[in-house]
Order: sequence, then C-alpha cells, then structure tokens
Amino acid sequence: MTRIEQTFARLTGKGEKALVGFITAGDPDMETSLSIVSAMCENEVDILELGVPFSDPTADGPVIQRSSTRALKAGMNLGRVLEMTRKIRETSNVPIVLFSYYNPIMAYGIDAFYKESVAAGADGVLVVDLPPEESEELTGAWTEGDFSLIRLVAPTTPEDRMQMIACGASGFLYMVSMTGVTGSGGLDFTQIGEYVDKLKHSADVPVCVGFGISTPADVAAVSGIADGVVIGSAFERTIEQNADSADLPAIIGKQTAAYKEATRG
Repeated sequence: MTRIEQTFARLTGKGEKALVGFITAGDPDMETSLSIVSAMCENEVDILELGVPFSDPTADGPVIQRSSTRALKAGMNLGRVLEMTRKIRETSNVPIVLFSYYNPIMAYGIDAFYKESVAAGADGVLVVDLPPEESEELTGAWTEGDFSLIRLVAPTTPEDRMQMIACGASGFLYMVSMTGVTGSGGLDFTQIGEYVDKLKHSADVPVCVGFGISTPADVAAVSGIADGVVIGSAFERTIEQNADSADLPAIIGKQTAAYKEATRG
C-alpha cells in the first residue's frame, strides 16, 4: 500500500479520522516552515499538504493569499518546495501532498515535476485549477503507482460528474465544504453530510472535507461525516499572527494536537 493508503487503514483500525494539515511552504521563511512542519508531525498530523506559493491564486482566500506573498518574498518556488519535501522525508514518514496551481508545474516542466516529486518523497499532488478532462497531460507519463492526483469535488458538482471524478480518483477525494474561497465561514454540516454521502456512493477512496474548518468543534463535526478533515487557513492565520514569535512552531504544534484530538470522536 502507499503511504496514504497505509495512513487511512491505520486510522480506520483505531476509529479515528485523518487530520490533513495545509501550510504554504516557506511561510514565513523556509527554516521556520520546516520547524512548523516538524511540530505538526510531532503532534500527529496525519497527512501534510505543502502549498506551492503562487502569485495569482483563484481558490484561496485572503489569509492564504497573504501567506503565498510572504513565501514568494522569502524566495520560495516549486524547486525549493521539493527541496523542503526531501528534508521533511529525512525525519518523517507522514504522507506529503503537494498543493499547487497548474502554472508553476507547467513552468517547471511536467516530466521533471513528476520525477523530482517522487524522488523527493512526495506522495501526490492536488492541482486546484486542473479539470479531469485535461489531466492526462499531467498524468500520462506517470509510471509509479504510488503518486496520486488528489481530485476536488465542489458542492456545485452535478452527480454524474461527481461519479466521473470519483472513478478516476486515487489517494483520497477532497470535498469542498462550500462555494467560495478558502477560509470562508458559515458551515452547514447537514448539507456537507449530504454531499459526502453522495460522493461516498461513487468513491473507492476516502473522502476528506476542507474549506472553512477552523475550530476543534468544526473538526469533530466533520469527523462524524467524512474520512478526514482538511485545515489550512486556520493554520496560516496562526502563522500570520505569530510570525515574529520564537514560539511559533510550538503554537502550531499545540493547535495541531487540539485538532487531532477532535478527530478521535
């Protein structure tokens, strides 16, 4: 099994749901970012999403937009995100999913991106603005079965298209909890449950829910519905508010532990 499959199997055996934690790689700088990741791993984040900073995001709210700006100013790019992935893999076996828009991958080179991601120890990629109909350009040359393209499903996705996306999924499916951008508020857990139920009828992989989840109470509610919970803006908000603090990694570690405890039901 892949690292992602092993993680979900282990959690199922323990009666837990996955905590998927997103941070923008290199925010506020690479050294601090690596310390933040270490603290998250020590406090039981189950899957790590490393965001590739991008100048023109369309799905990200203001908190993650600002985190990308800080990371870019610190000199981060896709190559340095892969370097960061290699360093994380030296000390941790936590699955790593790269989170990117398609432009940085195309600029880097599709074949080079795949080969170097696998060599660095990444387990998959989520490409926010790459529809399934056009993903063959990215995945056509993939030869390793242990690198996943994580697919997104939105509340507005028609049921027949939902089934089509689910059929081609690997790793896990990312169910967007609401229309809008990351960090938005106003979660309707009943409606989210209905979306997840529909998706699970078509999916052979776990379903994780993200967007707008910010408190342990949110995590507990979504853990009763889905196989995993994705948190990004809440972590990045903490980084932004404590960017100059020497205690930032410890603060993120404590936040991670609180979220993880909420996945245990």
